Amino acid sequence: MIEVTDCEKFRIDKWLFAARFFKTRALAAEAVERGRVLVNGVRVKPARTVVVGNRLIIRMDQCQYEIEVLALSNRRGPYAEAQKLYQETDASRQLRAAIMEKAKAEPPQFYTKGRPTKRDRRELDRFKG
Repeated sequence: MIEVTDCEKFRIDKWLFAARFFKTRALAAEAVERGRVLVNGVRVKPARTVVVGNRLIIRMDQCQYEIEVLALSNRRGPYAEAQKLYQETDASRQLRAAIMEKAKAEPPQFYTKGRPTKRDRRELDRFKG
């Protein structure tokens, strides 16, 4: 972890990238721009500085993370080091676990690319009875 000094500023998009919530900084900045990341319940811009003690709500796909910032870093390191930057709330963990259980219980969706072929149509008709 990087030591914090008063003159050094930590942007929210760089911090999210360093904490391994997003694969690239561009994806982190895009998520912040689209309002998928809230700092203390407020929508912010990617250049917003993050400080220790901020509460973040991060929405990705179906999951939502509610975390508290424990440390600051601009450097993307190993996963074990990234986990030391934040602490997730128990309610957030339980909600994500419930969503994952529900997703596992549902049958997979049937997707087709465009119009079915003659063979696909026959298989669908046979399946439907």
